[in-house]
Amino acid sequence: MSGFHQWDQKDHAEKWMLFPGNVGNHLSIDEVAVTNGELYTVVTDKKAHGKKKALVAMVEGTKSGDIAGVLTKIPKEQREAVTEVTMDMAENMEAAIRFSFPNANIVIDRFHAQQLVSEAVQDIRVDLRREAIKEENEAMKKAKANEKGYRPAVYENDDTKKQLLARSRYVLFKPQSTWNAQQKERAAILFKVYPALKSAYDLSMMFRSCYEHSRMIPEAREKLHAWYKKVEEKKLDAFLVPMESIRLRETTILNYFVNRSTNASAESFNAKLKNFRTVVRGVRDKKFHLFRVAKLYG
Repeated sequence: MSGFHQWDQKDHAEKWMLFPGNVGNHLSIDEVAVTNGELYTVVTDKKAHGKKKALVAMVEGTKSGDIAGVLTKIPKEQREAVTEVTMDMAENMEAAIRFSFPNANIVIDRFHAQQLVSEAVQDIRVDLRREAIKEENEAMKKAKANEKGYRPAVYENDDTKKQLLARSRYVLFKPQSTWNAQQKERAAILFKVYPALKSAYDLSMMFRSCYEHSRMIPEAREKLHAWYKKVEEKKLDAFLVPMESIRLRETTILNYFVNRSTNASAESFNAKLKNFRTVVRGVRDKKFHLFRVAKLYG
């Protein structure tokens, strides 16, 4: 009754599904786990807003050759009409997109780029917290050996060094303008005790401002180059790899300022696929599950 046995993609659905009629000018690409961590690459059309006809292709795995092999089944005229594809920073996907959609501007999602920089700040915080835990453990051992009680020192907000670093995680993700009174107090103590974290936080916010206070590519490029210079001046090792990753992808990162497009639609669509998997209480028959996905979004 469902039409599953007459489905024209049944024989190859577990390897790939393709819906050429859903191809628009603006696409997104991302990966999602269908079941048991099995990754599929998903290409969607932005204009469908995650609804019917949103799904363009779904390919098993993340190999660029496999992805391109399926996408090039789309008629050449349609592929050449695609003007923009948004994605995260995966090189394999970029290679597949360049081959399949030769006229498309590739746009690195701004939030993935920002996340790369934010993680550098968190790496510094985590290393400092690890040192604080080690320091506290040594102090406890010493007190125990001397048969004395141990009570860690606290700052004016009653945080210990270990707690200060643990509780500052979300503070370091957010702009100062969004901090509440408690977060402002904690940040003031944190930056006084750990000047390196203050430098790291400032670098993170400076990178964020490249997106928030630029309107066109030349302006954004100028701010980005100023950020490179500042990173080199501060000499924070945690930022060197993210800076190089961003510098190597500068063109595709700056393409954001053409239409200010993000990969949020792909992330949202992937969330729908995960929610659907939850609603049906897991995937017992993968082929039939993919059939239902195709019926809903293909």
